[in-house]
Amino acid sequence: MTPTIPTDAELLQLMSSGDESAFATLYRRHQGLVYRFALLMSGSANIAEEVTQEVFLMLIRNPNGFDATRGPLLAYLYGVARNHVLTFLKRERPYVPIINGSEDGISLAQFTSQDDPFGNCTRNEVIKLVRQAVLTLPPRYREVVVLCDFQEMSYAEAAVVLDCAIGTVNSRLHRGHALLLKKLRGAGEVDAATPDSQVMRCFA
Repeated sequence: MTPTIPTDAELLQLMSSGDESAFATLYRRHQGLVYRFALLMSGSANIAEEVTQEVFLMLIRNPNGFDATRGPLLAYLYGVARNHVLTFLKRERPYVPIINGSEDGISLAQFTSQDDPFGNCTRNEVIKLVRQAVLTLPPRYREVVVLCDFQEMSYAEAAVVLDCAIGTVNSRLHRGHALLLKKLRGAGEVDAATPDSQVMRCFA
């Protein structure tokens, strides 16, 4: 028989009983996604590492803080990570360094298709351009772009993370995309004649 894979809720219950292996399983399951979210939100590997550490320390100290009726564990962890990132960004200098695009495995291969709106940019250059544009967005727009476009969450899932209405996620994502288009066109990275729909495939 195929062994059953324990759910997050079951692992949390085991954690509460002192099972260290249950925490290790949860960490392996979610650490990469939490780190990637913090990295995309902050642009700093150092901040992402610290935030990820804080998120899982919180989980160890208070495993009962998670309420399954409000959504899945990953959404809860994203929400905690979001609060820590915003705190770090308020404390740190306004500009944080952009890391190389190859460091977190973001796949933007669609940018290098024959109808590439970014012209002759290499893949890593495109990733950096998009990262830089995303990091200039106000946090309320940046977080929905990161969650919905990069982390591929649904509007409903993102709404749980951000503790807001689905309609708010929809409107912020629309506004975030509009700001990104404006920034990329204004910086001359995208030809003004390129249709918006073609550029928007970069964020879909």
